[in-house]
Amino acid sequence: MSEPPNGSAAEQTVGPLLEAEDLSKHFGSTVALDGLSLRISGGEVVAVLGPSGSGKSTLLLCLAGVLLPDAGDVRYRGRSLVAVSDTVRTRLRRDEFGFVFQFGQLVPELTAADNVSLPLRLAGLRRGDAVGRAKEFLASLGVEEVANKRAGEMSGGQAQRVAVARALVTRPRVIFADEPTGSLDSTNGELVMELLVSTARRQASTVVIVTHEPQVAAYADREIVVRDGRLAHDAALV
Repeated sequence: MSEPPNGSAAEQTVGPLLEAEDLSKHFGSTVALDGLSLRISGGEVVAVLGPSGSGKSTLLLCLAGVLLPDAGDVRYRGRSLVAVSDTVRTRLRRDEFGFVFQFGQLVPELTAADNVSLPLRLAGLRRGDAVGRAKEFLASLGVEEVANKRAGEMSGGQAQRVAVARALVTRPRVIFADEPTGSLDSTNGELVMELLVSTARRQASTVVIVTHEPQVAAYADREIVVRDGRLAHDAALV
């Protein structure tokens, strides 16, 4: 596959790729994050686990610059995401981050190929080239047969693989996945995780996966457990 317009995820970064320092986040009187700190290196696959309401999804959204913490800082490649403008954070999410959610959030009016090519089009690639690359990624994930189908015409497993292709097609430096298998049966869930992690490793992308499922966390290099908005456990997986 040819290189995406924003360069390779494999470019070297000195120091941690992502850092959270003393993050605090409240939603009204509810404490979502309570002084949480962590570091993630380039190329790591990290699973973030914890019970419902523990703060793990809030952590992911802060790391991705979607939410800003009430206190503390998030640094990406040494640069504070809190200090930069909304425009810069939006550009990072478009050009260097990829996202997979529990429900793939495909644009229902678009075909699979157009959904996957959308990030490339937003980055300035011509439609023909973007769709061609999208179809390459769909083929690599085993769903080339749905290239011209819309979301309502796909199975849940097919739609989630299309969402994974969309997250990977720009070869982002970081992929954020929030319960990526939560809407799938065990067979499709394992297939999606295998494809997501193996493709990300080939591209040298960092992956941050929020999950409550141990079988999903087993695909990671490192397991982080969040409880009550704090880091309760952080260990490499053998």
